[in-house]
Amino acid sequence: MAEMRFPLKNDTSRKIIHIDMDAFFAAVEERDHPELVGHPLVIARHPSDTGGRGVVTTANYIARQYGIHSAMSAQKAFELCPHAIFKPGNHEKYSKISKEIREIFHRYTDMIEPMSIDEAYLDVTENKVDSKSAIKIARMIQRDIWQELHLTCSAGISYNKFIAKLASDYQKPKGMTVVMPEDAVRFLTALPIEKFHGVGKKTVPKMNEMGIFTGADLYEQSEMDLIQHFGKMGYSLYRKVRGIHDSPVSVTRDRKSVGREHTYGNPLLTEDEVFTQLRQLSEKVEDSLRRVQKHGKTVVLKVRYTDYTTITKRVTLPEYVYKKEVLFHEASLIWEEILGIEKGIRLLGVTVTNLDPMSYENIVLPLWEKERK
Repeated sequence: MAEMRFPLKNDTSRKIIHIDMDAFFAAVEERDHPELVGHPLVIARHPSDTGGRGVVTTANYIARQYGIHSAMSAQKAFELCPHAIFKPGNHEKYSKISKEIREIFHRYTDMIEPMSIDEAYLDVTENKVDSKSAIKIARMIQRDIWQELHLTCSAGISYNKFIAKLASDYQKPKGMTVVMPEDAVRFLTALPIEKFHGVGKKTVPKMNEMGIFTGADLYEQSEMDLIQHFGKMGYSLYRKVRGIHDSPVSVTRDRKSVGREHTYGNPLLTEDEVFTQLRQLSEKVEDSLRRVQKHGKTVVLKVRYTDYTTITKRVTLPEYVYKKEVLFHEASLIWEEILGIEKGIRLLGVTVTNLDPMSYENIVLPLWEKERK
């Protein structure tokens, strides 16, 4: 039976840039510690300091030549490259630099969708420098980031987010790849199937069984076959390999929660240690809330013991909170309900949810009472 479907429409009117920082955390450490340059650098605690635990956050390009990559165990990275330099990450520093990078983006457009600490989509169809050239804007952004922060990034430029992201990864580091509408299908069909965003490690073997190894193989599949085997992802991939992906750059990605947690190499074994850590976590959460100009009504405490048992409890308050003293007070009250230090604590986390902008006023109704779950 012939396939019945609506004609495919493709919006090619937008100009999208995907900026991806090059080995961001490692690059920051090399910038701040020039003696690291030229050596394989792994951002993780050395496995000899953690009893073999821990994972790689990122690695510089020299370390990657040994097969080291993010999310790999630090122990495996050490086995692949015993002479690599291991350096713990400094997330507060990276977050501060990420904010400075976004301030550079805002010189050119306010249509920015951050995807993580080191990558973002920018819609420059309309922009603050009245340029018709997305290539020119991407070059200016690369120049500004290098001159002001001494860091490099790669840029992908196209008419949709899906292709722009693939393009930014095409010539790393310090690369720029432009995919025009008339080149999109040629660009996509030449890629290995595992490069397609959303095709994970579990999906690749299933696709290989169907004879799908490249974008060209994917292009030959019927829409019905892809939907039958892969559901919604099949529907999406049928369109993506044809260069169709109309998701806009979303500026209003609302934060649902703000929190900080910490995993301890040496477990916490006393009440005093717990309260010291809760105080520090509350301080960091206040800083984060101030940065995003939010406050919330629900405080959540997460406790993980050395046997990996995890307890999460929360309190919902009648008024908005964000100050560290209040967060510490509420987290301490929740802790007093949990207690149980004897097993040793591996992780603590403090989170605020039920968020609203700080411009929202506190309205306290006396008939409300605290709810604890």
